[in-house]
Amino acid sequence: MSNNLLNKTGRIYLKRKVLIIYTGGTIGMAIDPETNSLLSFDFSLIEEKVPEIKRFDFDVNSTSFKPIIDSSDMNPDVWVKLGTIIEDNYNRYDGFVVLHGTDTMAYTASALSFMLQNLGKPVVFTGSQLPLSTIRTDGKENLITALDIASTYENGLAKVPEVCIFFQDKLFRGNRTTKYNAEHFRAFRSDNYPPLAEVGVHVKYNDAYIQKAKEGAVFTFAKKMDNNVGLLKLYPGISYTFLEAVLKAPGLKALVLETFGSGNAPTNKKFLEMIKDAVHGGLIILNVTQCLAGSVAMERYQTGIYLLEMGVHNGGDMTTEAAITKLMYLLGNTIHTDEVKIGLNKSLKGEIYL
Repeated sequence: MSNNLLNKTGRIYLKRKVLIIYTGGTIGMAIDPETNSLLSFDFSLIEEKVPEIKRFDFDVNSTSFKPIIDSSDMNPDVWVKLGTIIEDNYNRYDGFVVLHGTDTMAYTASALSFMLQNLGKPVVFTGSQLPLSTIRTDGKENLITALDIASTYENGLAKVPEVCIFFQDKLFRGNRTTKYNAEHFRAFRSDNYPPLAEVGVHVKYNDAYIQKAKEGAVFTFAKKMDNNVGLLKLYPGISYTFLEAVLKAPGLKALVLETFGSGNAPTNKKFLEMIKDAVHGGLIILNVTQCLAGSVAMERYQTGIYLLEMGVHNGGDMTTEAAITKLMYLLGNTIHTDEVKIGLNKSLKGEIYL
């Protein structure tokens, strides 16, 4: 197929190109008629499954992980593999669509948002709750719209030069997104940041909320992620033996602490002393809320003030997924602890409102 088309003036122009990267997940599965189990299909035959792709005025190519990765098995090494594919093809394509299992999609999208530096092209994650091979699949519409968004340019610039997630009818910033429903087609939400686009009869882009590419900045890929990061969700009656085991875990460098409401935590003296000792021992602790919506405001309650005074960092309105991957990124790409702390108090990729 030729990469050239004639525009209305009769001049030849280059067709845009979008690369589909299939990592794994429900969208790329087919049902085995003999066992009724799910098997992956050959993604080079994607146009047979979704013939509408042939009607686009841009070229679509695809590549697939071998072997494909269940989203539950995602880890920093896989993120590096995915980012490397984007890096190697960055100058060949105008946009990228990443097909990914829904369970950890928000983690991968958050991680890639930090790892892909000076991004000037769309990287759109999508997937489905039902396989493409099923009659009622949501995968076809998700894929078609994701491709459309990934190919959309205005005045020579990508409309959405961000790592984002598209599902059902909304495009969200990747590092602002959380999966909240295992059954509904609307599986994701972004409670603390508006959609980058809303899809109905037309795709309505919310330009004011989309980050623009830095003019003249060179795209790079940061491959180092340090996974010596922990996650601790507070709950009533938490065992101090358990808490001590977490805070003193060998090799642990940073901890995301999911607190109650707007950053509240137990007032128990032993709990506070354990947190204080951990921080003084060099552990970086980032406070985020357990709630889907809202922000940590550590100055609101006395315990929050204590934590702030101890050196616990305010995670603001960050998602847990963004908090974990941001710490991995900062630990992997800074030399001194002070640099990590400075990075936590900044919005690196629109992941936090300051």
